[in-house]
Amino acid sequence: MFNFIKKYISENTGILIRLDDIAENMNWPLMKRCELLFDKYNIKPLLGVVSNNQDPELLSYKKNNNFWNQIRSWKEKNWEISMHGFTHVYDKETNKKDFFNYGGRSEFFGHSYDEQFKRIKKSLEIFKKENIEIRSFFAPNHTYDQNTFFALKENNITNIIDGYGLMPFKKYELNFIPQLFYKEILLPFGIQSTQIHLNYWKEADFINFEKFIIKNKSKIISYDQAIKKVNNSFFYKSINWLLEKTLKIIRSF
Repeated sequence: MFNFIKKYISENTGILIRLDDIAENMNWPLMKRCELLFDKYNIKPLLGVVSNNQDPELLSYKKNNNFWNQIRSWKEKNWEISMHGFTHVYDKETNKKDFFNYGGRSEFFGHSYDEQFKRIKKSLEIFKKENIEIRSFFAPNHTYDQNTFFALKENNITNIIDGYGLMPFKKYELNFIPQLFYKEILLPFGIQSTQIHLNYWKEADFINFEKFIIKNKSKIISYDQAIKKVNNSFFYKSINWLLEKTLKIIRSF
C-alpha cells in the first residue's frame, strides 16, 4: 500500500516551466541564457508569445528582427508555443471582478464577446501565417471573464495555462493547467505551471532559477505531460474548489 501511494504521488507531481511576455522586444541576452539552460537539462518549456506586441514597456527592449525564425526553431525543439494575448496592452480596469480575482488592468476582461473573439482570431492569424500551431492560451495579467472563455472555444482553443487547482482540471469545456505562485515553487504533490517574467530579472534571479532547475529537473514536465493529467474526479474537484475559494478571498483584499 505504501509503495502504491508513493508511486501515485511521484507520478502526479510535477511543474511546467511557463515563460511570459515572449515578444520581438524583450531581454534577449537573458532569454539566450535560459535557452542554453533548458537545452542542457532537456527542459521543454511553454512560451507565452505576444503575437502583435504594442506594450510600451516591452517595446523599450531591443527588437529581434529574427523573431519568428527563433520561435520556429524553439517549436522544432518541442517547446510549446502558447498565445499570450494579442497586443499585451491593458485597456480595461478589472476592479478585481475578473474571473480569478487577480485585479489590475486587462487586455480582455470587460470587452464584449465580439471584441475578444476578434483579438484572439487576429492573433491566431499571425501565428498561422508564421506556421506556428497554437494549442493553448493565457491572458496577460491573468484576467478573464466568461466572454474570454466563449471566444477561446469559438476559436478552437480549449487549453488555458492559468487558474487555481492542485491538478489540471476541466471547466466550461476548457482544460486548465493551474498557475498558483509568483515564484518557482514545486509542491510535494500536484501539477502546476510556473510564472516567469524574465524581463524583470536581475542576475540573482537567473542564478536562483538555475538552482531550481538543477534541483528539480526530474520533476519538470512538458505541456503534453501536464495536459494528460487533467483530472475531474470528485476528490480533485473538491480540493480545487476549496483552493480556488481560499485564494479568491485572499486576493479580494
